[in-house]
Amino acid sequence: MKTIKHFLTDHPHEIWTVSPGDTVLDALRLMAQKNIGAVVVMREGQLVGIMSERDYARKVALMGKSSTSTKVSEIMTEKVITVSAEYKINDCMKIMSEHQIRHLPILAHNQLVGIISIRDVVKEMMKAQQMMIDDLQKYISG
Repeated sequence: MKTIKHFLTDHPHEIWTVSPGDTVLDALRLMAQKNIGAVVVMREGQLVGIMSERDYARKVALMGKSSTSTKVSEIMTEKVITVSAEYKINDCMKIMSEHQIRHLPILAHNQLVGIISIRDVVKEMMKAQQMMIDDLQKYISG
């Protein structure tokens, strides 16, 4: 199974971030513009949280707050579960399932180097399974 390091090499993509002082509306606009489900919250180059669509739904919409006046810091998840680039994709699936999360920031030497989503993980696991099936079919066919 591929490591996250290999995944990031094969699928480079930008990391979209916001600051704790940004409004929730600004974060939502960025998420909509980039078609992503979460943004990493950074302060002075350091990871301080993550804000997801789930955070918005549960902590703004359902609580009757305003996304124009609520700050990201008020609703972000502060205890962020992260992984290193050495983790394997299937390990990420396990972590995401156990913690019921959809996004995992990736750190190297305490610096944010990427983020992997449950969609990325599922796609990679499906590719690995298909390769295994193809190899087995070739073996059986002789």
